[in-house]
Amino acid sequence: MKILIADDSVIDRHILESSLRKWSYEVSTACDGIEAWELLQNPDAPRLAVLDWMMPGLTGVEICRRLRQESRGPYTYVLLLTSRSEKEDLVEGMESGADDYITKPFDNHELKVRLRAGRRIVELQAELVAAREALRVQATTDGLTRTWNRYSILEILEKELNRAQREHSFVGVILADLDHFKVVNDTYGHVAGDAVLHESVRRMQVSMRGYDSIGRYGGEEFLMVLPGCDDTATMEHAERLRIALSSEPMNLDENRMILTASFGCTVVSPGMQPTVEQVVHWADEALYNAKDEGRNTVALVNPHPSLVRSV
Repeated sequence: MKILIADDSVIDRHILESSLRKWSYEVSTACDGIEAWELLQNPDAPRLAVLDWMMPGLTGVEICRRLRQESRGPYTYVLLLTSRSEKEDLVEGMESGADDYITKPFDNHELKVRLRAGRRIVELQAELVAAREALRVQATTDGLTRTWNRYSILEILEKELNRAQREHSFVGVILADLDHFKVVNDTYGHVAGDAVLHESVRRMQVSMRGYDSIGRYGGEEFLMVLPGCDDTATMEHAERLRIALSSEPMNLDENRMILTASFGCTVVSPGMQPTVEQVVHWADEALYNAKDEGRNTVALVNPHPSLVRSV
């Protein structure tokens, strides 16, 4: 595990570094508070820090206060080194945000034990962060396709509509439905159907911009949100997606099949204030039109003009 030593005493730094390397820590050193603070701002900064109380630039106590005020990113466990032993001084150090302290001259065994406790806390915090992230992913993504789930993609659409109103910009929306998908499940089984969904999503994502969003709206339907796209751009995006899906056969066991999809498009223009439900309804109307036109095609429904805000 990485650990930072910050001490303006060359001798104390050398003694600490020698001991910590012997205990298998990956050691970084700083000779004053400013350097220590800069090292702790790095994305891969050590999560354990041994800070001398009195240093040029910034004291160990001042660094603690800054760390706790920011309270961003992974937690940094701070052990203060001090020659002060008065109760008031120790209280000040702990209230600044230090996790523990050890007085100089320190005992190596005591330091090792205190750092072991800090290491356990840092590791437990990392496990909690990982578990929280896993729960967030589980709550916001579709378990099968790993795209946004229905709730999340609708939430993204709402945010983009609000942003478009503020910035007076366009938002393109596409609702896609895989054609005759039930035939795939009935003919090849649900495992093959799941594989087709995976491959369909992969092909569509490759053809989308990095800031576009796609979510599984339900079954074999996918909702896409395209910031900044007017009618022409939205239709062009949908056509690229249609070609990406149908241009190459998909392998199902020993069989190869061409999979197609129908795409319903709508666009929210500057000055409009529709609800999420209205926008999805327009995209759904367009999707039905695409199916009525024989599937494997793209259709557009323009919103009702009454939703244009008068200025």
